[in-house]
Amino acid sequence: MAQLVDKAKGFVADKLANIQKPEAELADVSVGHVGRDGATLAGRVDVRNPYSHAIPVCEVSYSLRSAGREVASGTVPDPGSLAGGGATTRLDVPVKVPYDFLASIARDAGSDWDIDYEMRVGLTVDLPVVGNLTLPLTKSGELKLPTLSSIF
Repeated sequence: MAQLVDKAKGFVADKLANIQKPEAELADVSVGHVGRDGATLAGRVDVRNPYSHAIPVCEVSYSLRSAGREVASGTVPDPGSLAGGGATTRLDVPVKVPYDFLASIARDAGSDWDIDYEMRVGLTVDLPVVGNLTLPLTKSGELKLPTLSSIF
């Protein structure tokens, strides 16, 4: 009996491994808004849904790192659904960055006025039969800080 159960587990695992899954890309991170209390960065996740029907997104979790430390983290609960039929859906991930971090990193930005960053995003979707599936995404790059003249 145990042998039959092991074979069934192997069969199901093999079938699940070959199921089409949504493909996601952390396409962009840019400065969205700068105010007195901090800044909001705009992360953009593009997700392609291979299924003919919409798939609900449970949540988007994120973590932003710079200069070897975590700057911001959080979740975006229930951001909507992924359009079906092979369409690509854009999900916006607003990341609030505290002002004290901006002040400390500005000293390190140097003459080129940009900072190095790494953003990690976990996109959790609810696939029929399979259940929740988290797609891990990472993007590293340089974020150009706005100049004072562009703020005022």
